[in-house]
Order: sequence, then C-alpha cells, then structure tokens
Amino acid sequence: SSSSSSSSLCLVVLLLLVVTINHVNSFVVVTGGTNSKRQASTRLHVEPTIVAQDDSAEAKGTIMLDLCKSDLVRSCSGSQKPGLEQVKSLVRSVEEMGEQIGIGQASSLSGLMEGEWELLYSPEDETRASPFFWAFKRAVDKSDQIFAITDAIPAPIKEVGPTYQEIVVDAQGKGTLVSKVKVATLNGMATSWMTTRTTLLGNEGLDGLRIRVDSTKPEDSTVLKTLLGPLGNAINQNAPPFPSGDALEQLRPGSSQVIMRTTYCDEGLRISRNEDSYDDVYVWRRKGFGGASVEL
Repeated sequence: SSSSSSSSLCLVVLLLLVVTINHVNSFVVVTGGTNSKRQASTRLHVEPTIVAQDDSAEAKGTIMLDLCKSDLVRSCSGSQKPGLEQVKSLVRSVEEMGEQIGIGQASSLSGLMEGEWELLYSPEDETRASPFFWAFKRAVDKSDQIFAITDAIPAPIKEVGPTYQEIVVDAQGKGTLVSKVKVATLNGMATSWMTTRTTLLGNEGLDGLRIRVDSTKPEDSTVLKTLLGPLGNAINQNAPPFPSGDALEQLRPGSSQVIMRTTYCDEGLRISRNEDSYDDVYVWRRKGFGGASVEL
C-alpha cells in the first residue's frame, strides 16, 4: 500500500540521517579463503619485489605490478584525496598488469577475499562503500538528492572514517559481510560505528558476489556510554538492529540485494565496484586474514 511504502521510506531516510549525523558506519566482510596464513603485501606502502639475477618476463611483470600497486596506495593514502579519474587510471594499470601475469584475478574463486579490509579510497563519502547505501540507491529514486544534503554537513560537525569490511565466504560465495563506518559529530564529542550486516548469497561469475542487506545499527555510541554509563553499555550491546533490508524491500522489491565486483584481489590489496555504478572504484588494503589482524 502507499501508506506502507511511505512509512518504510521515512524509516529508511531517518536511518540514513542517523548513519550520517549520529554515526560511524562499519562494513565487515568475512570470506572463507584458503590463504589465511599469507602475510605478503600487507604493508601500507607496497614495496617492489626484489628479484636477483632473474630477467624473465614473469619477474619483470611482478616488479611492474608492485610498482603500479605502490603508486595506487601512495595516491590513495596522501593528505589530499585524489580525483576519481586519477584513481581510475592507477586502478587500470594495476588491473591490466595483474591480468597479464595472472595475479589478482578471479576473486570469487581465489580464496583471497577472506579477512578484514580497510578502505583507502571511496569516490564519494566513505559511507558509500557500505552495501546499505548501494541498496538504498536501488530503492530510492531521489537518493542522490538525499546524499547531497547529508554530504554537505561540514567537518567538524560530521567526520567519517575509518571504514572497514570483514568478509567470511566459502567457495560457493556464501557467507557474511559486515560493514563498519565510524562517524564522529560535534568535533569528535559523539562517535559511533554504523554497522551493516549482510549475507553473501553466492558467486556471480568469476569476480562477483551477490550481497543481501540484512540489518543496520549504530554500535558503540559514546553518547550513550557518557550519559548513561553501564546502562548505556547495556543498550549498545542489546538494542536490536534496524531491519534495513526488509524496509528496502518494502520500498522496491529486490533492492536489498546488490552485486559487488572485485576486479583485483591479492594478499594485500583489493579493488571492488558496485555493479550498478561500475565506474566508481573502492580501494581496500588488507588488515588481516580470516579475522586475524596483521600489522600494516
């Protein structure tokens, strides 16, 4: 009914404002990969591989790939956020070199998606890396206008980041993905982690995962802890999450499901895209394998 849809839209828009103003949104994806013990290429700055006395094409390709990755990470980690076109050019170099030498390909089958990832680059506000916002855009035709309002809130009134994803997934692409985004307001006086929990429904080709948004909740709110003490901690831990997936489905059936395409993924670096907005790229660096954090 129209009243049900209007009610659902109000709830989802209210949640969006909470995510942007009250919050910190975190996204964690967990996948069941087979290479959970590898710890190569997880440094903040990717250093070129040193190959002594080896002039083979494969060795040269590996060195060139490491250089491309280093350029991308350095650009995304600088004090000034690079433009989307610059990042897309660096991403293309990584993807093309990786394809030439067979590294970082077929992410759905490689087993390397598993673990915890930290966002290095998002073309818009960091919250947009969460599957909730991908699904929200599918459900609401005028989502860009709503985003423009929330994005216009300046620092220090609203500050976003860091952003994490933790993935647990099996060979069939089934598992869970949790997104966490930290949002601070009022010059850091109030912070929370807006956490979206999702279900991975299966592989979509060689580089895709179908994701269903389940719930969204502000977690670890410092306001509740400060004002209510132990009771605030209890509320943080026990308050039920908002069923954002169901609300999105009421607005537009099927909108709670999105597809994430990962066009490059190795032991330390991941490049993912929302299939609905394929030109936008999200660059992630690994923090850990299978839930075990490693030093970056």
